[in-house]
Amino acid sequence: MCIMTIDSTSDRIVQAALRVFALSGVQKSSLDDVAAAAGVTRVTIYRRFDGKPGLIQAVCDLVLGPFERSARAGQDLVMTGFEAWIAGFIGDLRALPVDNFLPCLDEIHRAFPTIYEGFRLRREAAIDGMFESALRVARDAGRLRPGLHPVVVRAVFRSSVIGLGENPQLVAADLPGADVAATVIGVFLNGVLVPATSGGVKPMSEPRRAIPQPTIYPVVRNLPAIDQDAPIQSMMRLADEFGPFYRLSFPGQELLVASSHALVDELCDPSRFDKKVHEPLRQLRDLVDDGLFTAETSDPNWGAAHRILMPAFAPGALHDQFDGMADVADQMLLKWERYGPAQRIDVADEMTRLTLDTIALCGFGYRFNSFYRDGMHPFVGAMVRGLAEAGGRSRRVPLQTRLMLRTRRQYAEDLRLMRQVADELIAERKKQPRPEARDLLNRMLLAADPATGERLSEENIRNQMVTFLIAGHETTSGLLTFALYELLRNPEFLERARSEVDAVLGGDAPRVEHLARLGYLDQVLKETLRLWPTAPAFAVQPEQGDAAVGGYPVRSGETVLVLLPTLHRDPAVWGADADRFDPDRMAPEAFDKLPPNAWKPFGTGQRACIGRGFAMQEATLVLASVLQRFDLAPADPDYQLRIKETLTLKPDGFFIRARRRDRAVARRTSSTPGGRSVAVEPSPSGPAGGRPLRVLFGSNSGSSEAFAQRIATDARARGYAASLGPLDSAAGGLGTDGPVVIVTASYEGQPPENARRFVQWLEGAPAGACTGVRYAVFGCGNRDWARTYQAVPKKIDELIERAGGTRLVPRGEADGRGDFFGDFDRWYASFWGRLDGRPGPAVDRVDPSPALELEFVPGVRDSLLRQNHLQLGVVVENRELVDPSTSAGRSKRHVEIALPEGASYRAGDYLAVLPRNPTENVDRALRRFGLPYDAQVVIHPGDGVQTFLPTDAPVMAGEVLASYVELGHPATRLQIERLAAATPCPPEKRQLESWAADEGAYAAEVRDKRVSVLDLMERFASCDLSFAGFLQMLPPLKPRQYSISSSPLWSPDHCSLTFGVVSGPAWSGRGVHHGVASTYLADARPGAKIAVAVRPSHPGFHLPDSPAVPILMIAAGTGVAPFRGFVQELALRSASSTAATPAVLYFGCSHPDVDYLYRDEFAAWEQDGVVRLRPAFSRAPVGGVKYVQDRLWEERREVMDLIEKGGKVYVCGDGRRMAPEVRATLGRIYRELAGAEADRAEEWLADLEATIRYVVDVFA
Repeated sequence: MCIMTIDSTSDRIVQAALRVFALSGVQKSSLDDVAAAAGVTRVTIYRRFDGKPGLIQAVCDLVLGPFERSARAGQDLVMTGFEAWIAGFIGDLRALPVDNFLPCLDEIHRAFPTIYEGFRLRREAAIDGMFESALRVARDAGRLRPGLHPVVVRAVFRSSVIGLGENPQLVAADLPGADVAATVIGVFLNGVLVPATSGGVKPMSEPRRAIPQPTIYPVVRNLPAIDQDAPIQSMMRLADEFGPFYRLSFPGQELLVASSHALVDELCDPSRFDKKVHEPLRQLRDLVDDGLFTAETSDPNWGAAHRILMPAFAPGALHDQFDGMADVADQMLLKWERYGPAQRIDVADEMTRLTLDTIALCGFGYRFNSFYRDGMHPFVGAMVRGLAEAGGRSRRVPLQTRLMLRTRRQYAEDLRLMRQVADELIAERKKQPRPEARDLLNRMLLAADPATGERLSEENIRNQMVTFLIAGHETTSGLLTFALYELLRNPEFLERARSEVDAVLGGDAPRVEHLARLGYLDQVLKETLRLWPTAPAFAVQPEQGDAAVGGYPVRSGETVLVLLPTLHRDPAVWGADADRFDPDRMAPEAFDKLPPNAWKPFGTGQRACIGRGFAMQEATLVLASVLQRFDLAPADPDYQLRIKETLTLKPDGFFIRARRRDRAVARRTSSTPGGRSVAVEPSPSGPAGGRPLRVLFGSNSGSSEAFAQRIATDARARGYAASLGPLDSAAGGLGTDGPVVIVTASYEGQPPENARRFVQWLEGAPAGACTGVRYAVFGCGNRDWARTYQAVPKKIDELIERAGGTRLVPRGEADGRGDFFGDFDRWYASFWGRLDGRPGPAVDRVDPSPALELEFVPGVRDSLLRQNHLQLGVVVENRELVDPSTSAGRSKRHVEIALPEGASYRAGDYLAVLPRNPTENVDRALRRFGLPYDAQVVIHPGDGVQTFLPTDAPVMAGEVLASYVELGHPATRLQIERLAAATPCPPEKRQLESWAADEGAYAAEVRDKRVSVLDLMERFASCDLSFAGFLQMLPPLKPRQYSISSSPLWSPDHCSLTFGVVSGPAWSGRGVHHGVASTYLADARPGAKIAVAVRPSHPGFHLPDSPAVPILMIAAGTGVAPFRGFVQELALRSASSTAATPAVLYFGCSHPDVDYLYRDEFAAWEQDGVVRLRPAFSRAPVGGVKYVQDRLWEERREVMDLIEKGGKVYVCGDGRRMAPEVRATLGRIYRELAGAEADRAEEWLADLEATIRYVVDVFA
């Protein structure tokens, strides 16, 4: 803790520091700058404030003064003194010697987070005290407004006051309507106080409107009518008061709210209205930019992503996701079983974990493992806060958001974290491709837009991933939580649901084919979505020009919000008991009779939720699994439903208890076929001259196309000359030379994109246009879209018949919410019998077995690459950096590598390289066992033995030694003990046993001399260890990490390495030691493929985000590698920016003419003002400067000034000598310049390390 002496001199210093910090910035300002401004010495500042942190604390105390004095004065406040009290606070602010403290706070938050946090807490406490004092005075005077919305007013009051404290110049600024002081008072008076002269607040003058609207107030307009924590529920209450169509005005935006079926039915007409990205969604673009539900319909990225992703949500694709859903559900159910019946289960929390894990696993092949951690994954916290803030911004006075510094920082951090999670998932998939995965991520990475042939950008993929991670779990978790709440409130419905589950599942684990038979559960979920649509609103706007809805005018571009909870309670559709939960409303016959657009929980039109099938399948599975395994009871019998709102709805504080039912449930088995064999199907070509058959499909999601492909494949095997194509290929005529089979879907009642031209042609076809056409139609759809179910297949079937066609097979239907594939199979069972009964070739039975079966054998090192997450890069350049002809010229090389596809890096990161053992060492081992390099061995592991070695397949002995095992590691005592056991010669045996038994002898003779198992076997010739025993004894060959010496701004898909080639007399005394990885890389010629992977460095070992932060780089030898990347990046940045980062490089080497690495490059960068160079040469010292630490000491004042200005210190080099010497030198500099003792210098260094302003990357 800083100990400060406060007197008039101290006051003068603090005032001066505040002015200097505001003028030059906290980090750039040195203590010398403050001392000069205050007229004192640096030593005086150290004695009174214990250095810069203590001075910053004192400055924060000064800025807090107006807040804390006003809070204390408020304790004695009376109503007549309110305006004078605010004026006193503003006068205090004006007395501060700066106009704008906000940039200073930003810097303090980054560099001194502990000081900032204390400042923030004290300031909030003071402002809350001010607000509570004002409320107390209003209450005592009987002037507190009825129906007060304190959350709104407190938030505006707090942010306004905070804004004044950070921007005192605003107290005199011209703002619309009033200065900030008047705004603070006005917000308080309008929001909290009833004027003394009347019984109500006079509303702002507004022209009379035909559309109802709540009372409008100055500044905040309709904000007081909306509960910031429950905006949807507020709008529902306003609908009760103002009717099914009313207007809301907020600062900067207006909104129309519609909630009756009659109005919504008009608004869902796609020819008149389209989706509007209204204010809450516009704010969400900060999170997901042009993701599917925040992009404009006209945005090309929306169309491309929609077309690419639709097949991922087709019924067949959803069936593929069932096992992943069941996997996560089993994790939750097992956790509940272990809880026991007394445990209070937070349903919303559990369902959030479940649905987040499900979308991550099924969509992206990633496990958050939420059921194996106490807290939620950080993504969830960031998402919840981000959604809340996005919604809050849409309802605030704009000034309020601008002044909410802490909230803005948290919002930015939450956005960064969510994007980081998505970027990490993308990077992981690119590093470890899974071509067999049929998930969203593979589809986004690999699939092309069928309309344009283009692929999604990586940025758009990230946006879609965050979109799905949010939408894919937040809404479904709310649905499941509401469903359990309603079932526990209605025991009769719970019993019916359980009875259905028991009848369908019995003791079997749920399988995908069970879902279509769980009809009552489907009704429960639909009725839950009626009462509690978890995505509670969507917005539309007129498609063209002005419009009218129910007689109300709607201007072009005006936002109309459809309020779903009230729509779903419209008595005109749902009856007088619309608030009652009754799943029978959703029975199939009742559901089919609902008027169009009465049930809209998934949105409307082409912008309806793409993942509705995924959500309903997951919810059905989870609800069935819970009811199958548990008896449920509310943990709080008197619980009254509370709704928590972000952009979605969820029950808040709803807990249950779950008792395991006394029945066995079979263990789940995967429905996904496994194995490594690849079947090669027979050629689809039928015999020449077969009867023609034309198979046409209309498909967005791929389901109809898949059925069409099956029909065409079977037709060819049956002897037909079958052709396959989209329906649009038949626009203009179907042909009469053979049967025509059409498989198509509907999309909101419209044809799929590849069937539109065909339907247009058919609609305008003249009578007789299809005479002679023999056809069959099969339709794919989803009965949940009752109004448009099978609309396009029905239309095509009827129009062809009307134009003269002959129907061969009755039209078939598949229901995506039922037994989709079973529906097709039942129709298809009689299909060929009807066609094959006609003249022409037929085949009674088709042999479905493959003609060939192949098994792919992995490459020799595939297992090591997978184990270490490596892929193949290509060497582009390999050159020497030093003059090796001199005695000091130990080889140092520069290698450029083309990275594997999808790999990316940051300056400062590592590249991991999987080497091969030096040829000399491999030959030594082969000679010891009398084996040629190409001797074939097959390694058979014993029962239960796990090994990294290639097993059960022939491999060359030399390849095993070169590619799989570490030959040069020092032998361990256990390994020596095993060697001794295999050594019959008594003297040799005793020597080995003594080393194994004596730690000191082992350390001196083996470990410190780096004597390997191979060295020992060569030395002790009688050791009779087998080759198998030798291999089993050795550890696996591991990748070596090298600092990357380039910047991705130079080339995002290439990087360079800078390293010294290790070669010299072996410490063991046996020949020459060759570094494994450095020798391997030195020998790698351009074009060679090497196994690599980018690895992140220490989180702090990257360039600062702000270009204003000075950097001090200290390196010796090849430790300069990451700093070459840093300086290269700074040079490339400076070419496109005027903001230059102050950068100094201290670099030590032997001689300027021998091993001054990248000398010409660094000189050019120094000439351009990018970096200042400070070399030191151990074999050519100048003025006593031999090593980098010597030069640091010589220029100690410059070094200290840079650090005091917020500079960041990076050290890279030898960890045994260089790095410790550098740290000791910096401590010595601090002791001299600050007049401090050694322990204080150590505290200073520790503080730099703790705040990541001193970061070290060292090697042995």
